[in-house]
Amino acid sequence: MKSTQATESNLLPLVPAYDSILELAPYQTGKPVEELTREYGIADVVKLASNENPMGCSPHVTLAVTEQLAQLARYPDGNGYYLKQALADFNEVDVKQITLGNGSNDLLDILARSFAGTDDAIVYSQYAFIIYPMLAKMQGATGIEVPAHRFGHDLKAMTQAVQDNPNTKMVFIANPNNPTGTQLEHKALREFVASVPPTVLVVLDEAYIEYSPESNNRALLDEFDNVVIVRTFSKAYGLAGLRIGYALSSVAVAELLNRIRQPFNVSRIGLAAAAAALADQDFIEKTRQMNDEQMRWLEKQFDALGLGFIKSHANFIMVEVEVEMEDTTAAVIYQALLEQGVIVRPLTAYGLPNWLRITVGVAEDNLRLIDTLQSILTED
Repeated sequence: MKSTQATESNLLPLVPAYDSILELAPYQTGKPVEELTREYGIADVVKLASNENPMGCSPHVTLAVTEQLAQLARYPDGNGYYLKQALADFNEVDVKQITLGNGSNDLLDILARSFAGTDDAIVYSQYAFIIYPMLAKMQGATGIEVPAHRFGHDLKAMTQAVQDNPNTKMVFIANPNNPTGTQLEHKALREFVASVPPTVLVVLDEAYIEYSPESNNRALLDEFDNVVIVRTFSKAYGLAGLRIGYALSSVAVAELLNRIRQPFNVSRIGLAAAAAALADQDFIEKTRQMNDEQMRWLEKQFDALGLGFIKSHANFIMVEVEVEMEDTTAAVIYQALLEQGVIVRPLTAYGLPNWLRITVGVAEDNLRLIDTLQSILTED
């Protein structure tokens, strides 16, 4: 039998960005509950690793999904007419300014494939969403990481990076930022967009906008054609398992993205669920109130434990767990939490080996986290 290994080895160098892709490490998701149960036999697991909504989703979503079950043999509406209309009304934009995606990551990927090539550069911040440098490598583009300021975006330095690199085609900005939870002011962000050439696309990743409505920069679309806002239904809306997101942009950019996106990239169930979720803003308000209350409670507990943290404007908090104990590091504490059924997110891949990112859970989950963490830190 002919070896497939040789064939694969001969084909791989034909990939345009082969050398860059070889530098990529597969994206590490938060450990699934099922995997932890298999590994440790733990039935009672608290997952605080992936910034999911611990309250689930709106009850209206369940009804909308149920109504679609008899239609699973039928393709979805490829244009997403009803969801786009709802999003247009909600965001006060034209339907022609909307692009739907299989989660916001799908849209970030489409944007990178559309606007950046091997001779181009993509600018992003240190400690920003790890997908941004991955997208640059996948395109064979030059990724330019700008050092962070107080764990957040240094917009002045990012402006300088764009000016110093005339081949810059895109800038990615997460606001609020993942994993640090920092937030940019409207004035500073507008000044940044105005400072870069109109031929540079500024992508605002607003995955956590529902937790920080004051950081909504929708108004920039009325003033700048080179701004794209990307959002998701995976976080506050509680639809992470359905994978649906959307982009707001100029009509010209949306027309381009809608030519490039895959047909039927959002499922029939996803379209119906997202429309129902969007319509229930009371659920979003309850989610935000719960998150705010529990965030304040967690901050007090981390203070009491002597742990540093970054003030967050999202539904997670970044905690420094470097303590004066022999062999006690973030990795050790992460593993110890794991073995007791509490899943959080280590940040070594972000260059933050002494930090953990912890999703804000409901009161019961947060109490379990703090009790477990305290027992680990006070072990002899």
